[in-house]
Amino acid sequence: MDDDLCDALSRVVSARYVSRAKQNANAVDGVFKRLSSSRAMPKEPLGDDVIELMLHRLSSMDSNNFIGNVGVGEREGRTFSSLVRRRCYGMTHGIGRSGDVAAEQPKACGSSLANALCGFLARDALKLAGMRDVGKRVLVLPTATGMTLTLVLTSLKKRRGVEGRYVIWSRLDQKTCVKAVTCAGLEIVVIEPVLRGDQLETDVEAIERAIENLGSERVVAVVTSTSCFAPRACDEIEKTAKMCERLDVGHVINNAYGVQSRALCERVNKAWTVGRVDAVVQSTDKNFLVPVGGALVCCGKRNETLIDEVATNYPGRASAYASLDLFITLLSMGEKGWVRLLTERETLYEYMREELSKVAEEVGERMLETPGNPISMAMTLSCAQNVSPTMFGSMLFSRLVSGTRVVTPGETKTIGGVEFRGFGASHSAYPHTYFTAAAAIGTTHDDVDRFAAILRKTFLEFKVKAAASAAAS
Repeated sequence: MDDDLCDALSRVVSARYVSRAKQNANAVDGVFKRLSSSRAMPKEPLGDDVIELMLHRLSSMDSNNFIGNVGVGEREGRTFSSLVRRRCYGMTHGIGRSGDVAAEQPKACGSSLANALCGFLARDALKLAGMRDVGKRVLVLPTATGMTLTLVLTSLKKRRGVEGRYVIWSRLDQKTCVKAVTCAGLEIVVIEPVLRGDQLETDVEAIERAIENLGSERVVAVVTSTSCFAPRACDEIEKTAKMCERLDVGHVINNAYGVQSRALCERVNKAWTVGRVDAVVQSTDKNFLVPVGGALVCCGKRNETLIDEVATNYPGRASAYASLDLFITLLSMGEKGWVRLLTERETLYEYMREELSKVAEEVGERMLETPGNPISMAMTLSCAQNVSPTMFGSMLFSRLVSGTRVVTPGETKTIGGVEFRGFGASHSAYPHTYFTAAAAIGTTHDDVDRFAAILRKTFLEFKVKAAASAAAS
């Protein structure tokens, strides 16, 4: 609120009231100034009313919301539904331009500003999570993890040239991982992890042999993963980074839901410090409690060039929803709220494992030993005799438990032309039937307590069904 406006308003109502109103209006402007100068999350969470004032201020900077604006183009930020308009606060122009998804949009100063600020806040959140040496630019894309990996691999493929055909992938049994490679027009070479005890670990030597056999000039990238279903451990990303640097091969880390783990973020930080990491991709919804549809692409300070290439490789303008959701959420969390969530999740992991261990002992099962996985855990299902183990997962789902994953050895699936024996286990011959659960960000102690109680009842009923099936056979 400028002085001329205040003078005018003071001729209508008392100057002392206008002065107080001016202080409040300036407080919102002060938030903008602090965010722009610090390029970091606010220390304290911001209230919804303050955030909405900021969003309306940003929205007023977009041309479709200018008073008296006349739009005669084919894309003028028009909306038919007032619900849709309110949902995006009138910021309907999206982000970027046809040549660069991160470029400023001339018709949308407010949306461009929100997107840029979101990138700054996301970078700060990554640093607080353990990626201390993250590069200057974090790209917020309106595509989920799989499509973002495709964009990254496509950019690396362009850099490699016509000879680049292959992506070497440390096996992780999710269809998305394979499709991200094939969608980029590349061929996938699957490297089976090594079984050590219960845990599946990276076969770095096999990855290097594959590169040497194919020829490094024909390999676009090695794709490793941090966050995954137990009993698979986080890949040996540090050793892989050193190897990729030595052999001049790209290295992409799929850090899908690894931001919520300080241990995984610290390993990512070390990997790009000691070796080659071209890009790290992480989901917004899995890490920051926002709707599905966005991802972050970042890298360390040593090697940031691919981030700009991914931004310019994106075809066309993009939706602002993912960045706007994340922007609002990070303001709502503030630094203190974000750090608290990370700490609570780490504590909850220990609590969940302790409670599930009690259940396992009671029902004659055991927890798989997977120290290399700080988010997911697994329990054996040895009682699944003469009955389909997947029935156990169905029974849990019917009791309102979601997110568990039952894995049965021996299942074979073909994805993208590649046959996977033992699909689901990330290994061709994993020796146990098991189910997984995750201590993910946002999970509460009450969730764990209720899950443990339902698990006890489900085991009892499942064993009865298994016994009846055995008697019938």
